[in-house]
Amino acid sequence: MFRLIIKRFCTANNSMANLAKLADVDIDDHGVFKYILIQAKEGDSKKLIVRGYKSCKFHANIFDKVEEEESANGCIKFECPGGGRISHDPEKKHINVYGYSQGFGRADHTKAVELLKKKYPNYKVDWSNEGY
Repeated sequence: MFRLIIKRFCTANNSMANLAKLADVDIDDHGVFKYILIQAKEGDSKKLIVRGYKSCKFHANIFDKVEEEESANGCIKFECPGGGRISHDPEKKHINVYGYSQGFGRADHTKAVELLKKKYPNYKVDWSNEGY
């Protein structure tokens, strides 16, 4: 019963306020690592975010980490439409998005690149469907 009350309270709040607190992009500052595109939803509002970490061996580990850390209030629900890999070279100011996730499928890399370009405006950010 307590959970139901909380859920009603959350959906009554301004959905965009909680979603706005989510960073569009959170990736490691260098290296090659797996990433996922995540659809965050709260009520009728939704937002795409990118997450990628070397510490996560599997794409599902990234999803679990985000769900655990970002949904503490229980209002935001997450879905993963796909993933891939990111090669991040800060010295060359270059990010390459490519590949796919065996568990979630291939992300729409163009959407990930749009978000990455906003966070890294001085970088060359590109993508391909090649590789794993």
